[in-house]
Amino acid sequence: MAAFQTVKGFRDFFPEDCALRNYIFAQWRKTACRYGFVEYEGAVIEQTALYKKKSGDEITGQLFCFEDKGGREVALRPEVTPTLARMAAARQRDYRKPMKWFQIGSCFRYEEPQRGRTREFVQFNVDILGEAAQAADAELVAFSIDVMRSFGFGPEEFIIRLSDRRLWTQFLDAEKIAEEHRATFLQIIDKMERAPKEATDTKLKAIGLSLQQVQDFIASVDENSAVFAPLRQNLTARGLWNYVKIDPGIVRGLAYYTGTVFEVFDLKHNLRAIAGGGRYDNLVSLLSDGNVDLPACGFAMGDVVLTELINRSPDALENVAAWTREALSNDVYIVVADETKRTEALQTVTALRKAGLRVDFSLTAQKVGKQFQAAEAAKARFAVVIGAEYPLITVKNLINREQQELQAEVLAAKLVEQVSQPVYTALIA
Repeated sequence: MAAFQTVKGFRDFFPEDCALRNYIFAQWRKTACRYGFVEYEGAVIEQTALYKKKSGDEITGQLFCFEDKGGREVALRPEVTPTLARMAAARQRDYRKPMKWFQIGSCFRYEEPQRGRTREFVQFNVDILGEAAQAADAELVAFSIDVMRSFGFGPEEFIIRLSDRRLWTQFLDAEKIAEEHRATFLQIIDKMERAPKEATDTKLKAIGLSLQQVQDFIASVDENSAVFAPLRQNLTARGLWNYVKIDPGIVRGLAYYTGTVFEVFDLKHNLRAIAGGGRYDNLVSLLSDGNVDLPACGFAMGDVVLTELINRSPDALENVAAWTREALSNDVYIVVADETKRTEALQTVTALRKAGLRVDFSLTAQKVGKQFQAAEAAKARFAVVIGAEYPLITVKNLINREQQELQAEVLAAKLVEQVSQPVYTALIA
């Protein structure tokens, strides 16, 4: 019988992988807190109808959907924005506006796994609800820049490609394209950069346009367009406009965007978009059948492409390495040199853990040498030796190899003090 493997498109996270993922989560949360956002969580399974109502064909065709045991059509969430809109419609009166919310959680899309795409991925969602001014859009663009900088990326490594759906609405109005073709048009533009030109031209001609018309329009738009003026002024004041490139080819494939749209791209490795989002002023109203009118904008950043980018960046990897060493190490390893003192050793373990230290020890009797090997493998900073001399305890600094003896009653306080100091500081009596 063949050994079991992970389901196609899903991932395991061994400790070192989980340390990197937790590092990413930590940077996301730190940036969100600096920007005054609060964390929420929504349901992982929703009614399938929630996504079919407005997410567009691209998402609904990728749903992990099924009939539950109660005969209800449900789906694993492919994205979080519809869930957020549903939640906001239900209780937006309970919260001061604007609502600045963020969320970190798994999403699921049934599509062919490939570079930068898996069927399960973790997404960081950042949204501002209840603010129609473009200052909210600028805040999100600034947020996306700062979260990239928090990983050690600079302006030579990533760019914000910025556009606005209203430009394309004006274009389609001028070309007298019927409403029924507009969602299809936006999906064509969204995939245009990756698709063969001939295929794009054929699709455009089917709805009464040509690739040349689209290219001419894109070339006619620059940062001096009035639609970008508020964002340009805001981000220039923050010293961040140099991270932005105007690119009308960015439209975002989801049907619900209504204004500003943007995506974050790396400049060196030709990866997929690292993040993307924009304004979706009508979604809350749509999902509440017109009962709640709440302007909104947001963006999402996935962990898959970001992880690939981090693994390709020496500077970013240095930050990860420091985090990983910390996450996978212990402060103290208890070495039981005399098994008749195991009770005292367990008491010491408990006292040190109560003091907030990360402590490990051998669960069964082992030779002292093997216990020291285990301490090294656990990357412990200190080995605490419990022997026949207890309550006199030998403490060895495993970094600089210095050691001294301490009484059991002062051990916890001394170790807490030392752990808070630089790694190579010796124990001080």
